[in-house]
Amino acid sequence: MVAAGKMHLKRWLTGIIFVPILVFLIGFGPRWLFYALLFAAALVGLWEFYRITIPSLSTCIKWVSMTMVVALFIAVYMRQALLVPGVLVLWALFPMAWEVFTFAVANEKKTTASGIAALGPVYTALPLVLLIFIDMRPQGHLWIFFLLAVVFAGDTGAFYFGRAFGRHQLHRRLSPGKTWEGAIGGLLCSLFAAMVFLKFIALHPLTVSLFLMVAALSIAAQIGDLAESVLKRNQGVKDSGNILPGHGGILDRIDGLLFGIPVLFFYLNL
Repeated sequence: MVAAGKMHLKRWLTGIIFVPILVFLIGFGPRWLFYALLFAAALVGLWEFYRITIPSLSTCIKWVSMTMVVALFIAVYMRQALLVPGVLVLWALFPMAWEVFTFAVANEKKTTASGIAALGPVYTALPLVLLIFIDMRPQGHLWIFFLLAVVFAGDTGAFYFGRAFGRHQLHRRLSPGKTWEGAIGGLLCSLFAAMVFLKFIALHPLTVSLFLMVAALSIAAQIGDLAESVLKRNQGVKDSGNILPGHGGILDRIDGLLFGIPVLFFYLNL
């Protein structure tokens, strides 16, 4: 109980320190600095993903994948969106080409590793690139604040509702501490956060379609949290890293966002 209390305190202290920095970068800082933060998160997240899933992955594949993440962010920052599909194709093709040139004996695990290597940048980097596209829209920075408010309210609500009312486990084998009561509480908190945000910031009218999007966003974020739990559970890893005191690694903090960002992106572009 004491250890859990200390961990909870670290989470809040980390949030108190980093939230003002994040607010400045998103709302007032130069855009290149905000994009640099997203770029750094993508690289660290990719490194953590490989460390969790395939620690024995070839160093060459790791560095080439990270180099292509660099190329992706540069292309988007330079507004060369037509280059993005080419980079995505290279993500998939390079691990396969590497296996051609390093093949010695048949090995099923190496084929699996190639697939995971190709998935890594799509999972960790591509959603953060979509966030840049959202930022480039009119009032894009406000939509990012909206996204963060909805996701973090849902995350916090799920935690406290689960502690207070949790009785029915959401997924016993995957995450015994999560409950259906917590998940529903997180969804309600996300909807409430959206209402409060839009009441004070005239970003979008309170329409049925918006509330459906917020519900989908909140559910996607909770699935993202569980999806990362699958990765860690399969590999026997507790945290993706230790870069954020009380939170673990970058993936531990943005796992829900990675799944929520595409929901908002498609809503704004459909």
